[in-house]
Parts: sequence; C-alpha cells; structure tokens
Amino acid sequence: MSTSSVPRPEPTAPSGSLRRPALPRIVRRGICEGALPALALFAAVRVAGILVVILTNDLRGHPLVRNLAHSWDSRWYLHIATQGYGHLIWITPKGAIQTDWAFFPLYPALIRALTAVAPLTPGQAAVLIAWAAAGAAAYGVYVIGHHLYGRGVATALVALWAVLPHAVELTIAYTESLFAALAAWSLYCVLKGRWLWAGSLAAAAGLARPSGFAVAVAVGLAAAYEALRQRGRVPVSLWAGAVLAPLGWLGYVLWVGTRTGDLLGGYLTVQSAWDSRFDFGAGSLRFLRALLLHGGGFVYPAALVIIAACVLLFALLCLDRAPLALVVYTGVLIVLVVGGSGSFSSKPRFLLPAFPLLIPMARALARTWRLRPAKAVLVHGALTVVSLLFGAYVLAVAHSPL
Repeated sequence: MSTSSVPRPEPTAPSGSLRRPALPRIVRRGICEGALPALALFAAVRVAGILVVILTNDLRGHPLVRNLAHSWDSRWYLHIATQGYGHLIWITPKGAIQTDWAFFPLYPALIRALTAVAPLTPGQAAVLIAWAAAGAAAYGVYVIGHHLYGRGVATALVALWAVLPHAVELTIAYTESLFAALAAWSLYCVLKGRWLWAGSLAAAAGLARPSGFAVAVAVGLAAAYEALRQRGRVPVSLWAGAVLAPLGWLGYVLWVGTRTGDLLGGYLTVQSAWDSRFDFGAGSLRFLRALLLHGGGFVYPAALVIIAACVLLFALLCLDRAPLALVVYTGVLIVLVVGGSGSFSSKPRFLLPAFPLLIPMARALARTWRLRPAKAVLVHGALTVVSLLFGAYVLAVAHSPL
C-alpha cells in the first residue's frame, strides 16, 4: 500500500494557476475527462430505481413516493430539521429510551436551511439534498478512479457503485449519499495532497454520520505516513488538515456528552439504547447462529451474503496495493459493520459509502469492456436488474429496518 497514486499524464498548468488558492485541481479545470457519460449512466440507473419503487408502491396500493422521504430513520431526520434536538423520544418494548441525539446534525441542518430559502416541505428538501449529494458522490468516485487508473476504470467504478444491491438508499432521505460525497472528495484531496481541503471535508463527514470518523482516521494516517516518508519535510497544511479531520465527529460526540451529563460516555449510552455498540463481532456471531438455527426472511441472508462479499472485496483491495487512505477508510467501515451490534438488515447500507471496495471489480470490468464489450454489458445489465428489484423490495415490500 502507498499514499502515492498513478496519475495519467496531464498538460502543464499555466503558471498563473499556481498562484490561485489551493482548490482541488479538478474543480479549477472544470469537469473531468469522460465524467459526463459516467454520471449520465449513474443517474439513469438510479432514476430507474426510483421508478421501480414507485411502480411497486402502486402495485401494493401504497402512496407512490412517500417512502422516499419517510422511511425509518428519515422520520427522525425530518423531525430534527423541523423541531430541533431533544424533542423526540421513543421507548422500545424492552424499555430502552431512544433519543434523537443518536442522529448526527449535518443532514437535518441542510434540510432546515433549504426549506428556509425554498418553498419545499422538509421531505421534499431531504430527498433533493440526497439526490444532489448522490450526484456529487458519483463524481467524486469517478475522479478518484480517473486519477488512479484512467477513464475506463473510473467509468466502471461509477457504473458498479450505481448497481449495488442497496444503492436505492443513495436516493432516499438518508445520509449515505451525503456522507459518501464528503468522504470521496476528502479522499481525493488526500491523493492530490490538498490537505486543508481533505481535513475540512473529513470534519464535515464527521458531522454527517457516526462512521464519519473513518474519514478522519484515513486522513490522519495518510498524513502521518506522508510525514514519515518525507522525513518531516511537509507543509504546515498537512498537519492542519490532520488536526481538522476529526473535529466534526468529536465535536458532536462531546456535545451529546454535555447534554447527557456524561462528557465522554454520553454518546455511547445514547447509541446503546439503539442496540448500537461495538462488541467486537459478538452481535454478528449471535445473528449468524440464529440465522443458521432458525432461518430468516430473504433480507437477512441477503445481508449476510453482501457483508461476506464486502470482506472478500476488501482483501482484494489490499492485494491490489490501493493507496493507504482508501484502504484505511474502507477497512474502518468494514470493522465497524462486522464488529458492531445492531440490526443486521441495516449493515449493507452502512457499506454503501465504501466505494473503494469496487476498485478490483472495476479494473476487471474495464478490461472485459476493452476485450469483449458484450460480456461487460451483460454483466452490468444483470447487476442492474438485481439492484433495481432488490432496492424496490427492501424499500417498498420488506418490513426489515433499512
């Protein structure tokens, strides 16, 4: 593994551009080569996914689009956006007191801001933000793939990310698309050595989801490795970015601690009420044992297969000698999913932002496209059908938590 990349040859930048503020170069130069077809494919697949959900709702006699904005955790985010924190409490049948402090603030804050300036309901604003973030995330995934391996692999990477089994959840009122966008662009900035941007985006990712600290860990370790490699001769911006990276996640966790009266343990207590804790895989083993002994509905075995496939893909990513930041980010997400308790049906969703897992498959698909394009089209078409049908099932038919 290395923090270095394999960039494609680029024209020499005009001397004037070197004196501009250190924005990521992809922003300064406009849209990346070949990105538009890849983004169009991503949008087409995900719009098709929404249409299949609407059709499924119609066949079942349900409101056509309500579950896009009002499914499971979406209701908590919408309530926080309209009422603020501390006003929604749910007591489970087991007596656990679940509070809205378990949900990180960036997404509801964006919903509230958008409804303040546009004539939208909170649900409409939430869905629009998710869609915009999904597009930004897909572009971030593309530029990382393009930076490392060129246009063909980048297109294949976006195409595969669009057809993940749970990809429908990138376009509903959930935080996965927002988190994925911030994570992708933070990691891209690490690869390009834009440390202040990397740290700032990592801090924002830490305000979006509990797993946001995975980005901070990736930025911090990549910065430390670069400092060691350069024997300390690194710019101040590297250290500044590393310090900035965990501040969003840490700030919210400490804020929850002050509200609960337990500065360091308050957030963990809040999460425990949701049966969400890191138990080193004990919960996953209990689930596996129950599934083998008693069986389960379709969603739970499918979730197990998806998680197992992700672990295998992570091993392939490591063997592929991917950049350190991508490996660390993905590895932390894998550890959190496998080693954490909670609803097993939700675990595949937590790995939606782990797009680097798809790099080995994207490289293989790009090679297949060059040699036998019909086979590549067949493979992607089959994955698309599975993604559309499975997404509609988990969102509009199954009653398992998303």
